[in-house]
Formats: sequence, structure tokens, C-alpha cells
Amino acid sequence: MNDILVSTGNALVEHCRNTTEDQALKTLYHPDVVSVEPMTPPGKESAEVHGLEALHKKHYEWNENFETHSSGLTGPYFHGDDRFGIIFEIDATHKASGQHFKATEFALYTIDADGKIIREEFFFNPAMM
Repeated sequence: MNDILVSTGNALVEHCRNTTEDQALKTLYHPDVVSVEPMTPPGKESAEVHGLEALHKKHYEWNENFETHSSGLTGPYFHGDDRFGIIFEIDATHKASGQHFKATEFALYTIDADGKIIREEFFFNPAMM
């Protein structure tokens, strides 16, 4: 485990806790980042988005479509020199349908040699939704 990995992981956790994810996208993510959801979202062609602009759009769409009542996280958990994970818990409502849900999700982040997040992958347990 290296200092760059620890710094990036801790910085992302702090941004998530402080709801400054936009700042995290600007400072911690590589321009060619790949983000992978556990399944293809409705109306989308792929479970993956490529590039920082697409990731900004993904965050914007979440905020437009969901009301978050509460959220929490644990981590980061480190693995080797280039990966860390975070466990997220969320309580939210889909605005259009009114469907309320609570979910737990694990996210695995991979960084490059400069400490920029180059890949994020999300995992969920349907039994916990």
C-alpha cells in the first residue's frame, strides 16, 4: 500500500461525507475514468460510462431523479498499491415513481500512478434492497 493510494481513498471518503462530490470529480478522477454499474440502468445502452464528462452527467441524473434522505459510508478499505473500496448505505426515493428504498453498495476504485481514479465499479446485493 502506498501513500498516494491512502491519500486518494481518504480524500474521496471526505468528499462523500461532506457532499462535495463535484470537487472530488474535479480533483481525484482521471479524465478517461470508467464507471461500471452492477447492471445496465433503464433507458441506457450500457452499464459503463466512459470519461469525466459522462461521469458528471451520471451524478447529475442521479440528483435529478432521486431524493436522498440519508446516506453513510465506511472505508476506505485498501488492497495492494492501486485499489480501495468503500461501502455506501443510502436511503432514497425515486422522484417520478415515489418508490422509497434503502440500499447498501460496495464500490471498488482503481487509481493510476498519479493517484487519479481511473476506474470505479459498483456491486450490490439485491437481498439488501
